[in-house]
Amino acid sequence: MKTLITGAAGNLGSILAQHMLPGDHELNLLTHHKPVPFNTDGHPGVSVFQADLAEPQSLYPACQGVDCIIHFAGVLFAPFPERFLPTTNLQYVENLVEVALKAGVKKFILVSFPHVEGETTPERPAQGRLPGEITLQPSSVHAQTRLAAERHLFSQAQGTEMAPVALRPGMIYGRGVLMIEAGRWLMAHRLFGVWRQPTWIHLLALPDFLACTVTAIEGPQVRGVYNLGDDAPTTLQAFADKVAEYWGYARPWRAPRGLFPLAGGSTELAAWVLGKPAPLTRDFIRIGMASYVGDTSRMKAELLPRLAYPTLQSGLELL
Repeated sequence: MKTLITGAAGNLGSILAQHMLPGDHELNLLTHHKPVPFNTDGHPGVSVFQADLAEPQSLYPACQGVDCIIHFAGVLFAPFPERFLPTTNLQYVENLVEVALKAGVKKFILVSFPHVEGETTPERPAQGRLPGEITLQPSSVHAQTRLAAERHLFSQAQGTEMAPVALRPGMIYGRGVLMIEAGRWLMAHRLFGVWRQPTWIHLLALPDFLACTVTAIEGPQVRGVYNLGDDAPTTLQAFADKVAEYWGYARPWRAPRGLFPLAGGSTELAAWVLGKPAPLTRDFIRIGMASYVGDTSRMKAELLPRLAYPTLQSGLELL
């Protein structure tokens, strides 16, 4: 089968593409400004397409003959995300779905996150509800626009031969994952801080995420929403402390909760003035402060019955 991976020059998109290279898949890799960050020579089944998700006409060559699209592409670490996320998180999906339907693509997988169901905990986990069944608006613009993208995908696919899929993984960890490497740098420089109040998070080891994703691509019956996570939800504070200890760094410092939105706003304002990336924004803090835990029973029934790394303790070696 032939799979199109968007955001193939980005972090998770490029990791998935490299993971799938040794297999029997034909891959179309979609890039925009940046080149694919690995060598595709010696892989005759791999084709690289430069296109612009803002221009639907540029997407047709990459979608021709494709069985499955998995969509990663997005923008991170830019100031004032509320200005661009309606475009990058929603309009780009609208454009790609339009072209996919016209090209006869059989499956469209949107990589999302459990935050679209709002704040959830171990006692009240995200149920993997279909986007049309979610009535409460998530707090962050990141989650609001991703939910809108899910709704568009599922509504447009209804009554067609294209199966819509939303994968909602928790925090993916492992060497090379952008957020993890950013955390490592911040800890090394004693810049990593966290609020005192516990915030629930649902982790997922990178190899388990890749295994779930490949099964979602290959499985002929896979469609709908899947929460992806390990067997042991924890708190952001406990995760940060455990990882710092494993890496040999001091425990992240604690600060009052109200300080972090101020830090996010100051950082994105400075980034906007200087024309630089914004490693912290107010909306990034907003989504980071929201607890999220997902019911993973459907994942285990249809994608990955047994996790290679069911707990953080078993997955520390990946860091």
